Amino acid sequence: MKNCRLAATALACASLMGAAHAVDLIAIGELDPSARDLSGLSAPLENGVPGDLLGGLGSALAWAGGSTFLAAPDRGPNAVPWNTAVDDTTTYVPRFHTLDLALTQVPNGNLPFTLTPTLTATTLLFARELLHYGPVRPNVNRNHWQYFDGRSDNFDASSTSGDDHDARLDPEGLRVSHNGKIVYVTDEYGPYVYKFDRATGARKATIPLPQSFYIASKSPQGAVEIAGNTSGRVANKGMEGLAITPDGKMLVGFEQSPLIQDGGDGGRANRIVTIELATGETHQYCYDNFLDDTAKAYNSSEILALNSHEFLVLERDGKGRGDGSPAVVKRLYKIDLANATDVSDITGQENLLPFAVPKALFLDIRASLNAAGIADTAIPAKIEGAAFGEDVTVDGVVKHTLYLANDNDFLATAPDGQANPNQWFVFTFTDDDLGGSEFVQQQFK
Repeated sequence: MKNCRLAATALACASLMGAAHAVDLIAIGELDPSARDLSGLSAPLENGVPGDLLGGLGSALAWAGGSTFLAAPDRGPNAVPWNTAVDDTTTYVPRFHTLDLALTQVPNGNLPFTLTPTLTATTLLFARELLHYGPVRPNVNRNHWQYFDGRSDNFDASSTSGDDHDARLDPEGLRVSHNGKIVYVTDEYGPYVYKFDRATGARKATIPLPQSFYIASKSPQGAVEIAGNTSGRVANKGMEGLAITPDGKMLVGFEQSPLIQDGGDGGRANRIVTIELATGETHQYCYDNFLDDTAKAYNSSEILALNSHEFLVLERDGKGRGDGSPAVVKRLYKIDLANATDVSDITGQENLLPFAVPKALFLDIRASLNAAGIADTAIPAKIEGAAFGEDVTVDGVVKHTLYLANDNDFLATAPDGQANPNQWFVFTFTDDDLGGSEFVQQQFK
């Protein structure tokens, strides 16, 4: 099997200065953005980009035990214009990659660890049943192997976005089940949460979301979808983050922006939805995207479970390397749903905000990377993937690890001219850094 291994880049360990806790950056690893994955789909897509280009790995990141992680790109390479009728999307087949993210301690170095990423497998996502396609579909389809793809016109126009037979799929969240055999994937198009077989990539089931999340009128153009609907998810801002509680019993996800009826993109009242896996029962909670210090609401990119009721939420702007502007907001906030109010029956920003869960800053990612010598213009614009990993020992102290990853939009060179690799930033923290919260490590059977 072909491996894709690159020497890791690592920077000096940097602590978040001025905070009540010290979450330390211990290593940075990267993979060549011009490398190919292990899918075997080397034929060019409609826009000329190779179908096996290894990119976008930070759209979603999940721990699978040991040094094994799964990483998922989103709907494929569409950052370069080629066809506005389909929002520049292609028949890129959604997939997840299996990676070995190996940390190696460096006793006499400038940092505690180096990180060496190795690509070990690529798994394509498909359904056994027939899917709805538009005029173009993946050329690898065969009986009972109907591949999903990222092209925005692969849907049934006569149905609502609640139709899970649409072939279009935009993965944004990814978690591994308690037994290690199932991969849960959020779909930004649907929006949906899907269950895939980890070994084969076959869809096993669909986990429905509340009806208020779906739109009535679909279009291959996001702007048209937004204009044509008065409720439901915002186009390209649908199901984004996904967490799984350490006991494997509950999924927790959210939209990237508030629903249209709650203020839409740029609004403050985002919805967190919890899903009991045994019953399918859902509950909804309000998360306020607004930050007082910048006087702006930001989109949410990821959510991680600290325990059964407390979570870390990743908020970010779209600025930094790849955007041509300096990064401003890349932060992790801690929230607690234990005593939160279920807002399933409440609609509208002003009605929701009084029930928003309190949040407390856990890590200012930008400040920590600045302290490590990384300029705001060199911080990836799209830090989107987050996962906990194995504990490590630093100077005799056992610490927990937190991995963050970027979505490089499949661009080896960013529009601002900088090299644009797939990167992973590894931080450590202790129980004392959680402000009284308990950290429960996910266990795999």
